[in-house]
Amino acid sequence: MQHGHTLLAYARNNQSATKLHKINSITKSVLSLLIGIAIDRGELASIHQPIEDFFPEARNSDKADVTIEHLLTMAPGWHWPEMGDWGGRPFPMINSMNWVRFILNRPMIHEPGSRMYYDSGSSHLLSAILQQVSGLSTSAYAEKHLFKPLGIDRYRWFADAKGIVIGGFGLEVIGPDLAKLGQLVLQQGIWNGVPIVSPAWIASSTKPRHHTYDHIGSYASHWWVMTDEERNPVTPRVLFAMGYGGQYIFVVPEHELVVTFASTLYKSTFLPMRLFRELMNV
Repeated sequence: MQHGHTLLAYARNNQSATKLHKINSITKSVLSLLIGIAIDRGELASIHQPIEDFFPEARNSDKADVTIEHLLTMAPGWHWPEMGDWGGRPFPMINSMNWVRFILNRPMIHEPGSRMYYDSGSSHLLSAILQQVSGLSTSAYAEKHLFKPLGIDRYRWFADAKGIVIGGFGLEVIGPDLAKLGQLVLQQGIWNGVPIVSPAWIASSTKPRHHTYDHIGSYASHWWVMTDEERNPVTPRVLFAMGYGGQYIFVVPEHELVVTFASTLYKSTFLPMRLFRELMNV
């Protein structure tokens, strides 16, 4: 999409164009939008609120200084080798009986805010917090405040065994609706003249905060920023959401451009990114 108009849409077949598609970790970027909405609505005080306000087990512990901001930037400081020993997926958390307890029991190895490591556990705690402050499931909150205004009426979002909607993955939408999410970010949170999430949130949540993975980019607040070989943001600026298996939302504000991929490339998850970088010459 460019300037709000669809330039190209391709589907492998009619079924792939209309089926619910696993978007995996793009779920995290959707959750970031929801956290921004909750702050705008006054349901959350700020990103500086400590997680001990929501989880009694974190009080008077080594997690007491962890804040919502640390969760958003994936820098809480606990040991979470999702992109290392766990092979890219948080199976130890998934296989645990209580996901929140598993996360909060992780050993601390860094000061909160000092290092970013890819962490679906942080995302899940954000979903748990959102459910506490809103009194709604994260999926119901999304439907009311994000999906319905955007015209996203078909989706599925799974929860853990305790009823907490999965924050780091688990959302399914139809492929064309990914472009609506990208267009909302491009339009700084405004949709058909109505503010869905504040422009200030879009700006702050897409500002690069940490650089850990050269082959991906810099991390913002559950969004990525594309970088060059010197770890500087590329020109033109590119924001993106990324999910395992080739799911992407690329946003290029300078060109008013949104490019999305809903793929099943589980052996070549970075292929769409390589194609996009060739297209944009970045």
